[in-house]
Amino acid sequence: MSVPALTPWCRLHALSELDPAELEARGIRLVLLDRDNTCVPRGCKDPAPDVIAWCARARELGLRLALVSNNWSVSALARTSEALSAPVVTFALKPLPFGLKRAMEAAGVPAEQTVLVGDQLLTDVLGGSFAGIPVILVDPQSQKDLIHTRLLRPVEARLLAGVPYGWEHVGEGPGRKTS
Repeated sequence: MSVPALTPWCRLHALSELDPAELEARGIRLVLLDRDNTCVPRGCKDPAPDVIAWCARARELGLRLALVSNNWSVSALARTSEALSAPVVTFALKPLPFGLKRAMEAAGVPAEQTVLVGDQLLTDVLGGSFAGIPVILVDPQSQKDLIHTRLLRPVEARLLAGVPYGWEHVGEGPGRKTS
């Protein structure tokens, strides 16, 4: 069962599988990053070295980055922001679009040149749909989750049944090149 507002633009196992050059070739200028279980495994304090390296490669290509998180720990977000050299929008309240729109406004980049990378269908993908931006869904980087997220993971799994990994199913969207 495919629900357009809950269908990711692309599905990957981890951020490190995403080629920043692919984003740049598709007209993306701003990458919004979820923190928990996307850039930092739940229960860890810092992003993995491959995430830090990915952010450095993305910046080298001229991509702008920003963290957009529902996490309420300002100190944890500041620590990750510093490690990734990316500004942060706190209290994003995804799936509501306001935090995502604040990040785009701060960067001066329109929705058609922005992508969100996150691990949750019902916050990240739905929030991206509400904000008018595509979402690259990655697998959670840890089995640890908050209780409400753990309760929603089986629902997400049913909704994602049949959604393949990779770019093959990606259609051309507004302002997007398919290759």
